[in-house]
Amino acid sequence: GGPGYLVARHLLDLALIPSLFVAIALTATSIAVSVAVWREAGVLNTADGELLLDVAEMDDVSGVALLALLLAVVPVLTGSQNDSVVPVLAATTGIFLLKAVFFGGLCLVFARYAERPLTAFLTRQARPHPILFVVGVGIVIAALAGQLGFSLAIGALFAGMVFSRDPEVVRLNTSFGPIHDFFVPFFFIGVGLNFDPGTLASASVLAGVLLVVAVLGKVIGAGAPALLATGWTGATLIGVSMVPRAEIAMVVMHEGRKLGADVVPPEVYGAMVIISAATCLVSPLVIAWLLRRWPQGSDRNCSV
Repeated sequence: GGPGYLVARHLLDLALIPSLFVAIALTATSIAVSVAVWREAGVLNTADGELLLDVAEMDDVSGVALLALLLAVVPVLTGSQNDSVVPVLAATTGIFLLKAVFFGGLCLVFARYAERPLTAFLTRQARPHPILFVVGVGIVIAALAGQLGFSLAIGALFAGMVFSRDPEVVRLNTSFGPIHDFFVPFFFIGVGLNFDPGTLASASVLAGVLLVVAVLGKVIGAGAPALLATGWTGATLIGVSMVPRAEIAMVVMHEGRKLGADVVPPEVYGAMVIISAATCLVSPLVIAWLLRRWPQGSDRNCSV
């Protein structure tokens, strides 16, 4: 995020607020893109694969937290409010943490005490199919997250974590596939509808510069700390696997876009669309090649 802000603000000469939105969008990652490659290679359950999942989830959660803080101070930065930035940040952080504890506590209580009995009961019934219960609860949790000011995507992530400890639900995952395939295109349709083709030339210039930051920021920013937990090959794999940007990055830009062209100009939004497309298309090819070159095992030391 830091290099992203510096490049956007001082090298590309963007205004303060668009530069902040760019920086926060670049902190996120698209966990689904890389996880699919690791799963196809049969190494998602290795130590490095589990570390990747943990880091990617934290990236998305922290990205939403930073977005909430930015949305709170945008009126101050634009001059529409005369408040000081520091009190606004402090108050927003405190409220955000209280909401996070409340939301996380509800998910934890449901996961520990209610999920398995309810799922077991529905599994014994002829109908409805238990996957409908999983989908229904997932929608409710995502909606609650949205009402609390979190992203719907974060709510969906927590919904998956609520059910992930139950092996019965995990075995139902194949039934969830068609529902996933049905809804995913609508996200990208929304992204495409907000893209202005008239800004393609200027957006491509911005994207070309920011793409370098987007790649190096994750390869170095995530890969270097990963050396504390794994070998250099595992750290490289984790860094490269964190490069794709899609859901949360575009949620950040979409929220800024709703505030007006002064907050997120069309060419800046278009640049992030190009970055998302490029990282999501190229990264899986690189990850698959690296996984073939550096086979992963069940032991964390195997990647050294």
